[in-house]
Amino acid sequence: MSPLEYILDKARWAPSGDNVQNWRFEVVSEDAFIIRAFDTRDTVVYDFDGRPSQIALGALLENISLAASHQRRHAEFLRIDSPRHPDNSSSIAYQVRLLPVDICVPHPLVGMIEKRSVQRRALSPQDVNAEHQRILEQAVGDNYDIRWFGGWQQRWKMAKLLSRNAKIRLTMPEAFPAHKKIIDWGKQFSNDRIPDQALGMDKLGLLLMRWAMQNWQRVSWMNRYMAGTWLPRLQLDLIPALFCARHFMIVAKKEPQTVEDFVAAGRSMQRFWLTAIQLGIQLQPEMTPLIFSWYIRAGRSCSDTAGIQEQMQEVQQDLATFCQPDILIKTCFMGRLGYGKAAQSRSLRLKLQELCLPSSSEHENNDRDHLTVCKLPANEDL
Repeated sequence: MSPLEYILDKARWAPSGDNVQNWRFEVVSEDAFIIRAFDTRDTVVYDFDGRPSQIALGALLENISLAASHQRRHAEFLRIDSPRHPDNSSSIAYQVRLLPVDICVPHPLVGMIEKRSVQRRALSPQDVNAEHQRILEQAVGDNYDIRWFGGWQQRWKMAKLLSRNAKIRLTMPEAFPAHKKIIDWGKQFSNDRIPDQALGMDKLGLLLMRWAMQNWQRVSWMNRYMAGTWLPRLQLDLIPALFCARHFMIVAKKEPQTVEDFVAAGRSMQRFWLTAIQLGIQLQPEMTPLIFSWYIRAGRSCSDTAGIQEQMQEVQQDLATFCQPDILIKTCFMGRLGYGKAAQSRSLRLKLQELCLPSSSEHENNDRDHLTVCKLPANEDL
């Protein structure tokens, strides 16, 4: 495997919302390639202004930087102009140059890249020890701080907030298309979605969910007549929020506003997550309360359903009780973590060939689909 292939292979394991893998690679030479990333703001209610997609892109860049160290390379990133994605979503492009270096210490976090996964089930309530806390706080870098929320009282308070937040997600028609699309039913692993066995629900819950999610009318009927939100809120939000070591926020020292700010936050988040895995700590993102607070702060609504906006405002107010308002506006990422086993069911990734575009020189004469296999160095096998 060439250095380029090695780096791209590690890059593809970056986390992305609902495992959408919102990037493609265009190989330019043996030491250069272009990342063409896109967001889902026009189709996914959770991708507010593309920020979650930008955070995911930052995680991808961090994977590239870490993997480059194992190939005696330094990854240099330059943002370049990019045409809109074929589905008309907003896009971002980075040119990546892999510069050889004489002295390069391989980064130990590379070994965690493929081990990192989302653990949605209950974790040990044992608190994070002081040394691990110190290491995690160092992992985010000088431009970020960690706010911790532990102990039964704070976990119970967060659990109630997340349960109310989940009710919004489950009763908002605008969220249903994303929920229906992302689940790979009857699977332990999935290359491009979330396998149902990784959701954190028991078999009865999955059976009911699968039946209901055939269409919004079934979901609405369950919610109205069968208390349909209670079981998923209990299993997916309340119990996991209680049974963990701590909840946390990654807070920038300066309010993030630009694309580059959220990409940088994604790099910090990825270092934090990989470090947690290295320490034997599992993690689950808890981003929707933060995303809904972004809508509220922007004075925008994400649903036409009566009462949803008011519920989002209540969740934002509850979230603000965990920290000062100036802290909340600088928060880039939220989640929970704790000691425990890695998830037995998880999302995998598309193969590298599926993530590569034809090189720019081929575009004019190439009428194939935009997911065509890229041309890698000829003497290497994938």
